[in-house]
Amino acid sequence: MTMKGPTAERERYLILDVLRGLALMGIALANFPEFALWTFLSADEQALLPTAGIDRVVRYWQYVLVDGKFYTIFSLLFGVGFSLILARHSRRLFLRRMFIFVLIGFLHLMFVWSGDILLLYAVGGLLLTLFVDFKDSTLLIIALLLILMPVGLDALTEFCGVDFAAPFYNQWWQVATAQGITEENFATWLRDAENYNQMFAFLLQGACERLWEFVEGHRLPKVLGLFILGYLVGKHRLYTRLSELPLRPIFLWTLIIGTPMSLLYGWSATHGHLWGQTIHSVLYASSVIPLAVAYVTGLCLLYLRNQRAMVFRWLAAPGRMALSNYISQSFIGIALFYGIGFGLGTTFGLTAIELTAFVVFLSQILCSRLWLLRFRFGPLEWLWRMATYGRYFPVTIDKRRN
Repeated sequence: MTMKGPTAERERYLILDVLRGLALMGIALANFPEFALWTFLSADEQALLPTAGIDRVVRYWQYVLVDGKFYTIFSLLFGVGFSLILARHSRRLFLRRMFIFVLIGFLHLMFVWSGDILLLYAVGGLLLTLFVDFKDSTLLIIALLLILMPVGLDALTEFCGVDFAAPFYNQWWQVATAQGITEENFATWLRDAENYNQMFAFLLQGACERLWEFVEGHRLPKVLGLFILGYLVGKHRLYTRLSELPLRPIFLWTLIIGTPMSLLYGWSATHGHLWGQTIHSVLYASSVIPLAVAYVTGLCLLYLRNQRAMVFRWLAAPGRMALSNYISQSFIGIALFYGIGFGLGTTFGLTAIELTAFVVFLSQILCSRLWLLRFRFGPLEWLWRMATYGRYFPVTIDKRRN
């Protein structure tokens, strides 16, 4: 079998890059409150910040419009990407790509930012290979069961006392205590860190905390279910025939379902899960995925109306180099908010943080657009491809061939 190279420019579908760009924007909005250490502050400490009043409103709408929606889109797009790779190459090459991705995620988690999602995606990608030979109808059932599994697991915890995450929680705090990190200094540790060794001490316990979050939030079955759905979309190349799909009714129905459920989910999230964890889990599943689908189909409808609009070209630019932009958001967050940078963490309220995240994303659009005028791939995408295929790919654009 002849090993093909990565996707050529002429083979790319702009709408996929546009959707990745949209997902990156939402991920920045979701992650920057943690970069800025705002989410580590207690409610009383958050209330002392100058924008505390408006921050409470912003927090509610962040849960309604942002929380979970964009990582859902990103997960679906990863599934689409996996289908493209599996269609062009052997499963062996796909597995090699995923093992390299495991390494990328591990390095990011352990040495850069404890909120990494890449390692989970890499594990989900490896598990996806167990399902790709199943019938489509079987895959749909499996995906639905995986997405709904957290509801049943939360019910077991709430009503039967089965706490799957307790051992991981205890391990997290054992490591944190060994590093000298306590509940009292947790929010300010990274802001006050004067060198990378102090930051790394936080990252060690942060990796344990992230594992607990994955188990406590049942992230793996959710992500794997979304990967399977994205794989089916990619397998049938639905993104190549958008005009044939019933996008408008899908958009309307997912918006009708997702909007009220998201409003209830936001209320539950900002009021301490007042209806219980199981109901909160039901609200999450019935709000996040429908509204994420509404975002995707709504953007696709706009795209079909005017595919040549420059806004799509600009939004697609960061999407073409999503890995580089995702990881660069971590370094920007460190530079702005940690003590080894400008040390601005815990200084700003949520409103200013979200505005900062949006400005950062706008700068990534500009930088990505300029980068892609000269280079074929983002820098990390380029390295990942060469490691996957085991050979050199020219990264600069040959203007003489255009």
